[in-house]
Amino acid sequence: MSETVTNWAGNITYTVGELHRPRSLDALRALVAGSRKVRVLGSGHSFNLIAEPGAGGVLLSVAGLPPEIDVDRAARTVRVSGGVRYAELARAVHAHGLALPNMASLPHISVAGSVATGTHGSGIAGGSLAAPVREVELVTADGSTVRIARGDARFGGAVTSLGALGVVTALTLDLEPAYRVEQYVFTELPLVGLDFGEVAASAYSVSLFTDWREPGFRQVWLKRRTDRPASAFPWAAPATEPMHPVPGMPAANCTEQFGVPGPWHERLPHFRAEFTPSSGDELQSEYLLPLPHALDALHALDAVRAHVAPVLQTCEVRTVAADAQWLSPAHGRDSVALHFTWVADTAAVLPAVRRVEEALDAFGARPHWGKLFTVPAPALRARYPRLPDFRDLATALDPGGKFANAFVQDVLSL
Repeated sequence: MSETVTNWAGNITYTVGELHRPRSLDALRALVAGSRKVRVLGSGHSFNLIAEPGAGGVLLSVAGLPPEIDVDRAARTVRVSGGVRYAELARAVHAHGLALPNMASLPHISVAGSVATGTHGSGIAGGSLAAPVREVELVTADGSTVRIARGDARFGGAVTSLGALGVVTALTLDLEPAYRVEQYVFTELPLVGLDFGEVAASAYSVSLFTDWREPGFRQVWLKRRTDRPASAFPWAAPATEPMHPVPGMPAANCTEQFGVPGPWHERLPHFRAEFTPSSGDELQSEYLLPLPHALDALHALDAVRAHVAPVLQTCEVRTVAADAQWLSPAHGRDSVALHFTWVADTAAVLPAVRRVEEALDAFGARPHWGKLFTVPAPALRARYPRLPDFRDLATALDPGGKFANAFVQDVLSL
């Protein structure tokens, strides 16, 4: 029977009549080997055509495979199947007294899909979610399994790979001892006179929120590790009631605030695993650019806020440490990440997206691969110096282009 397959936001309907959910690795291998075109849909938290297989192609999910979370306490690693979501992974890891170094703002997303698109949390010293990955297991075009580990010359292209190399069935991640986090929210941080470096370094994880209706930030969320020295935050007033990053949404959906200490996985995300993340009725864009340009980029956005604010729910500003993944938006440079949660109206949002991109163009901004963007492919390709190496890797692992859909072919010129 035909089904309608959409992404999380519902703004993309895929041109397939079925989402394949193989229940075993053998069934997955057979499906891949017997298909002309294949794309993988993770948790569906993408807002563009990155997962679209095209006419005659197969769209599959690895969420039907047996969920595996194998923690090695001695080695401080975990091997996790690709369809597992971060909320499940975090709980299992924490039960062994271990932790991930960071998490995204929502724990509802799949591990494989997150690292494949360059998803991240926040923190001056915190890398993307791909940073702890030490090995990737892929089912390639002929149905065989390939393992690529840290130290392999191919590893720089294997984790943040946009699904262009094969189906990620499992990853092994580095862990650290479990820690506790306190979360504080402050309000009304001015843009005028902002020392962005000091603010961003004031806690383990820092997020600034604005709706760009006025210059400055309505909220600042600080996540402080209790095993590290605390810093003062003299630039804004503490919140007097629980807050949600999106105005009008219930704060009960968010993780505990007011400095109540709790396990790392219950504080690093903004949203509780049992609630709908963010507003649920939205489109998203995000751009990463070199950290030294953060303040100039914020002033550039302030200059176009009249075009942005009418269709914006909230904008989040975070930092991400540089990583070595060839297609990571944070590749080779400590970055500031500017995230936009728009209203759910593509026609109204796209002009604002273009205004944002024009404002950030001078800073070499790289869009998040899974979000809404209109940066022309030639300009985008010029911002990834290791792109030729990734093309060579994709050609070696997938010579027939089975995993290269129109999105990948256009953006990467495969």
